[in-house]
Amino acid sequence: MTKKETKWFSSWFDTPFYHILYKDRDDAEAQSFMDALTQYLNIPENGSILDLACGKGRHSVYLNTLGFHVTGVDLSENSIDFAKQFENDSLRFAVHDMCKPYGQTFDAIFNLFTSFGYFDAEEDNLNTIKAIKADLNDYGFGVIDFMNSEFVMDNLMPEEVKVVDGITFFLKRYVDDGYIVKEIDFVHEGENYSFKERVKAFTLNDFEQLFAKAGVHLLDVFGDYKLNKFRAQTSERLVMIFK
Repeated sequence: MTKKETKWFSSWFDTPFYHILYKDRDDAEAQSFMDALTQYLNIPENGSILDLACGKGRHSVYLNTLGFHVTGVDLSENSIDFAKQFENDSLRFAVHDMCKPYGQTFDAIFNLFTSFGYFDAEEDNLNTIKAIKADLNDYGFGVIDFMNSEFVMDNLMPEEVKVVDGITFFLKRYVDDGYIVKEIDFVHEGENYSFKERVKAFTLNDFEQLFAKAGVHLLDVFGDYKLNKFRAQTSERLVMIFK
C-alpha cells in the first residue's frame, strides 16, 4: 500500500479527502451552537473573535454574519486558500500555528470541533492554552470544544465503512497509549491512500491541570452544543469556558 503520511495533522487536513469524508457535518447544529455560545458569553456588538484552527471557515463565516469581526486561522494552507474567498472588511483568514500567539487581542477565542490534542510534542498542548491567554483582552473568554473522551472510548465503533462522493473510506478506531486513533484507508483513481488521526484522550481533569499550568481559570463546562450540563458518562462534548 502506498503511504501518504507525514506529520498527520498537516498532511491529512491539507488534503481534499479530509473535507470529503466529513462533508456531512451538521451546519445547522454548528450555527445553533455559535448562537448559544455568543449569547452566553455576551460578546459585545462588533466584538472580535479568533477562530483557532478554523479549517475552511464555516464557523468563522457564520460568526461574521452575526456582526462580529472574525479572524480565522489554520495550519492548512489549502483550507485557508479556500476560506479567503469569503473575506470582507470584518472577516480575515491567515495561516497560523496555534501553538504560538497570534499577536492581537480578542474578545473571544474559539477552538472548535476537537481541534486540540493533535501535537507530537506534549508541551504544545500547554503552549496552545498559553497562546490563547496571550491573545485574550482583559474581558475576553477562551472556549475549547473538545470531545468527551470518556464517552467516546466507551462507545467506540471499531470499524466502519463510509461511501462519500464515490470514495469508499475504511475506518478503524482504537485507543493506543492514551490517544484515540482513527485509521483511514481508501482508493482514489487507482491509488491507495492511508491516513491516521491521533488525538490525545484528554479528560476534564487533564484540562484542569493544563489550565492551572497556563494560569487561566475554568469558568464553566458544558456537555453539548445546547450548553447543557456536562456529565462525564453521557455527554458527547466537553465545552470549556475559561479566561
